[in-house]
Amino acid sequence: MMTAQELREKFLLFFESKGHKRIASASLVPENDPTVLFTTAGMHPLVPYLLGEPHPMGRRLTDVQKCVRTGDIDEVGDDTHLTFFEMLGNWSLQDYFKEEAIDFSYRFLQTIGIDFGKFAVSVFAGDEDAPFDEEAYAIWLAKGIPEPRIAKLGKKDNWWGPAGQTGPCGPDTEMFYWTGEELAPETFDPKDRRWVEIWNDVFMQYNKKEDGTFEKLEKPNVDTGMGLERTLAVLNGKKSVFEIELFTPIFQTLHLHSGASATPRRGRIVVDHVRASVMMIADGVLPSNKDQGYILRRLLRRAIRTYHQAAGDPPFFVAVADSAIETLKGFYTDLEKKREMILAVIEEEKNKFTKTLEKGEREAHKLWEKQKRLTGVDAFDLYQTYGFPLELTEEIASELGQQIDHEPFHQEFQKHQDLSRAGSEQKFAGGLADHSEEVVKLHTATHILHQALRTVLGNHVEQKGSNITSERLRFDFSHPEKMSPEQILAVETLVNENIVKNLPVHYEMLTLDEAKARGAIGLFEDKYATLGDKLKVYFIGDEAMGGSYSKEVCGGPHAEHTGLLGRFKITKEEAVAGGVRRIKAILE
Repeated sequence: MMTAQELREKFLLFFESKGHKRIASASLVPENDPTVLFTTAGMHPLVPYLLGEPHPMGRRLTDVQKCVRTGDIDEVGDDTHLTFFEMLGNWSLQDYFKEEAIDFSYRFLQTIGIDFGKFAVSVFAGDEDAPFDEEAYAIWLAKGIPEPRIAKLGKKDNWWGPAGQTGPCGPDTEMFYWTGEELAPETFDPKDRRWVEIWNDVFMQYNKKEDGTFEKLEKPNVDTGMGLERTLAVLNGKKSVFEIELFTPIFQTLHLHSGASATPRRGRIVVDHVRASVMMIADGVLPSNKDQGYILRRLLRRAIRTYHQAAGDPPFFVAVADSAIETLKGFYTDLEKKREMILAVIEEEKNKFTKTLEKGEREAHKLWEKQKRLTGVDAFDLYQTYGFPLELTEEIASELGQQIDHEPFHQEFQKHQDLSRAGSEQKFAGGLADHSEEVVKLHTATHILHQALRTVLGNHVEQKGSNITSERLRFDFSHPEKMSPEQILAVETLVNENIVKNLPVHYEMLTLDEAKARGAIGLFEDKYATLGDKLKVYFIGDEAMGGSYSKEVCGGPHAEHTGLLGRFKITKEEAVAGGVRRIKAILE
């Protein structure tokens, strides 16, 4: 049986013997790259060098990189998907290219004893951006891989990068191993999930530009990534990554204190999410309502609730995190130094959320017993009253059976969010008391306010509801903390500056895709998508004269020019619910 540390060391030593220098893993939190929240692949920290900047360690590098991906979170619990994983990589920075890269991969697989009778590969089939990778195809044939075991696939499957929105990228060749009980079929079918991808050689021949086009790199690079956990599983004859020695001690701790052994998917979700949380916290991420902290909080809360389902009261939840540290500290030595801090963060989040969880679940089940269904209004009430997240209400509804139709569930929630909650009882159409001149002016002001909040606080700000009378506007929005006096003043100033400019206000009827392409912000897109082919999008400002200040999907009505509004003044800023703030304002 090969261990994780043995595989890591064999990989690094092999590539050191081929002239590669060993480099340390970068942080899970990318430096100087606002386009992504986490390091999702080994290439991410090396982008400057892939674009030509000299690396201090030379042109050939090898590493073990910590990675986090959340795009497949719904698949976590199956045999292959993980939120946190380790990627073994070797790099050529304008040095060797396809022939040497594939040869290195083939020879290392020989070194660790891969059965090539269970082996298959894929190569890039070509499209309008780049041609068929005939060279990679020919190299694999020369290595003895039968033609039926080489699949030609499109960009969705055999193109990698860029790590963010722009940057180096190119075709790749992926390596697969057969995990089925039967003999491996002669023909490779990429759709058969018994073929598990273990390694990926990326040939970075292109740079994706901001306009979405591709330009050829003057000097191409090689980036490879072998999944540590998947490779270890197939080498040791395991059906699942969760059966390797990096996971078994954590499961032993989990099963000691819970009934999770009887529900394997739940146990896997807990262990996966706790491992990922431990590594995020070690790299400086703390639970919050935005950016990396939001992802961490969601992972921890999902793990806590899943543990709660399996074990009831979760007093031993932190013991699972402690066990995860034990399995990883040998290679990631900083975990031992940060153990106390990591466990304290998890304990605090567990204590906070357990109270919310118990109250919210109790009330949700009461509603179910009474109505035999949960509505969007119920979901918002649970969120507003107990801070119970919408996604957990959705999970409960799903678990309680077939009666819940999720489409009207979402639509009812979205509709209710867009209306005032306090005392209105839905008597105001679109949040407006009426269509009087004062109400129309205040309604127009909310559009400017919305954009000003996004400018001052960040693009995480989204409207969560509004209510407008002839005396004042009330605007609810997503934001994790109290606004400072300086922020309030900055927002107020921005609104008044745009009022003084006397900007024109007009609308256009656009499809949802057209509205997005024009940069319009719109609440509850799922609902809008069901309303028909065209949406009413209001623009404040002239796009032909320097751009619109505000672009928002809305039913109206609005003032014709901002100069009609008067002076905008914020009278109050306060909390409404967890992660939701409220502004009250007037026009003088």
